[in-house]
Amino acid sequence: MDLTLQIDTDYSLQEASEVIRSALEHEKHLAKYKVYRYAMICDEYEDQFDLISTEFIQKFEAGEFVMDDEKYFDWYAAKKGLDHWKKRLAVLDAVRF
Repeated sequence: MDLTLQIDTDYSLQEASEVIRSALEHEKHLAKYKVYRYAMICDEYEDQFDLISTEFIQKFEAGEFVMDDEKYFDWYAAKKGLDHWKKRLAVLDAVRF
């Protein structure tokens, strides 16, 4: 897939390209960190409840858990965060200059 950017600036194409490349690299670094952190959180819950996160999400969304335990909501948020950042990282990894 190709993507065209229109940049309305007086700076040179090289200067604008360097700024965009740097911003994308920064975002990729952030995404890698977020994936790492959310994966660690999910791993802790998986160990605690002896259940993998994918199965937990299915059961949680089906209403199979008692909702008075905050840990379930925290785990749900961590898994959703992990999935979100994995997707962002996959897109950022696919960018070529």
